Parts: sequence; structure tokens; C-alpha cells
Amino acid sequence: MGSENDVLMKEYIKMMTDMIVLCATLALSLFFWVISLAISTYYGTLQPVSPWRWLFSILVPLVLTIRALKRRSLDRSGALGALLVGFVLTMANYSFFSSLLAFFITSSRLTRWGAAQKKKIDAEYKEGGQRNWVQVFCNGGVPTELALLYMIEVGPGEIPIDFSKQYSASWMCLSLVGALACSTGDTWASEVGPVLSQSQPRLITTWKEVPAGTNGGVTPVGLVASFLGGFAVGVAYFVTQLLLVSDLHLVDPQWPIMVYAGVAGLVGSMLDSFLGAHMQYSGFDSSIGKVVSYESATTRRICGKPILDNNAVNLFSSVLIALILPGLAWGLWPR
Repeated sequence: MGSENDVLMKEYIKMMTDMIVLCATLALSLFFWVISLAISTYYGTLQPVSPWRWLFSILVPLVLTIRALKRRSLDRSGALGALLVGFVLTMANYSFFSSLLAFFITSSRLTRWGAAQKKKIDAEYKEGGQRNWVQVFCNGGVPTELALLYMIEVGPGEIPIDFSKQYSASWMCLSLVGALACSTGDTWASEVGPVLSQSQPRLITTWKEVPAGTNGGVTPVGLVASFLGGFAVGVAYFVTQLLLVSDLHLVDPQWPIMVYAGVAGLVGSMLDSFLGAHMQYSGFDSSIGKVVSYESATTRRICGKPILDNNAVNLFSSVLIALILPGLAWGLWPR
């Protein structure tokens, strides 16, 4: 009887906790909506945010974050970070949200895929790829900042990419998609390459064969996967545009966003590998038979120096892609 009562008590506490979180979320949503109404009334030029947009921007990321927490895709700190990133991107533009969703869902599933093979080569492999707040912000920090700038520029809402009518906002959209595609492409390459590749990775700086798991090692399968990962982000963005943006026939073509995102995934993954080959230490530890990121008496250096960790490399890669690639897209975008 005692154990049954304990189980019932835990279920009751869990139910009450969920109810408190839900009520707090609704109260927070209403609070922000009232603030947006007050600001729009005071300034007169800003459109108030719809209460449904507030609710969607809080409740949907909350549900997805709780699910990810239960599936151990995120730890508690990562869940809080993901909730903030999800709220800002969803509030700014539903196309941003769908792109983020494409990154998160595909990356989480691929991280779990081929776990047995990845354990053999990755000394730091974690079941489920449980991400903390540092990893969340290194992948989602740049898109979050861009989404905030986007809202300052044009306010929350969906707009087509059109440099002639919305130059700066279009630039921000491409920067954000590029950063997400970069993170997605790198993740797809890291998760798919070790499982499907039949050949040894080659170091991107010297093109010499290196053990699987070496920072800076690339394979043809991984490069293709990186393009497809970015392309998936672009497809999510493009489909959302088709569903929610009216009069697309009056603006520049929107389909290039898919090709752009695919290129961002590929280039971002290669840039990540290039930085990793130089600024991340990789050595083969003979005591465990795996590539490691630390120096020891049993470790033979392969490449790189212990300057940055994997999270910092991911952050630098996404920043560079967000800064450089939109300029190239602007020059090549069909008018």
C-alpha cells in the first residue's frame, strides 16, 4: 500500500506541476499581449500582436520542449534555453519556427539513429544526444538575435523575401535561415556520415585519411547529408511561406530559399570541419581505441590545437555563414 500511495502522490504532484506551468504560461502570454497593446497605443505606428500569436508562440514551444525533455533530447537547462529560442523565433515569423522545427526534429532523430555504431568511435557519445543550454544557444543564439532584429525592423509577421521592397528584413531572413541550415547540415553530416560511409574520413585540410571521429574529417556521404540537411530547413521555410504569405506572385521568386539553405548547410559543414581541423585537438587514444579531444600519455596527436571546443566551433561557423552567405544570395537571387 505504501508504494502505491507513493506512486499516486508522484502522479498527483506531476499533474499539479503541469497545471501550474500551464497557468503561468497563459498568464505570461496575457501579460505580454497587454504590454504590446499599450505600446501600440502609445506609439501609434506599431501593430498590436494578436493574442493567438502570443498563445501559439508560448504553448507550442512549451509542448515541444516538454516532449524533448521526456525523450532526453534536452536536459533541464537545455529545455529552458530551447523554450526561449522557440518563443522568440515563433513570435517573429512562423517560417522561422518551421525552420527551427525542421532542425530540431531531424537532428534529434538522427542523433538516436545508429547509436551502436557511434558508440564505437565517439568517446563522448551520450545516449539520446542530450543537449544542454550551451549547445542550444551555440546553435540557436544567432537565429534568436536575428529574429529580435527582424521584429524591431518590421514587427512580428510573415513577409516574402524581396530585396527591392524589404531589403534589410530579407537580409535578416536569409541570415537566420543560413545559420539554422549551417547547424542542421553539420549535425546531419556528423550523424549520418559515421553510420553510412563505407570509406575512411579525409582531413579537409590535407585530404589524408584519418580515423572516424576526427575533427575536420569529411566523407562524401557526410557532405551530401549536410546539403540535404540544409535543404530540409529551406523546404520547411518555403512551404510555410506558401501557406501563410499572400501575393507571392507579385514579389521575387521564393523557391531559391531551398537551394540557398542547402548550400548553407554544405558550406557551413565544410567551414565547421575546417575550423575543427585547426582549432580543435584530435588525438587517437590507444588505451580506449578511440579519437579523443584531450592530450595524455597514451594519445597520439592527429590534428588541431586545443583552442576551441565543439560548441564554439559551431557558433563561429553559424556566425560566419549568417554574415557572408546572404550577400552572395543577394547578387544571385532571380528578380
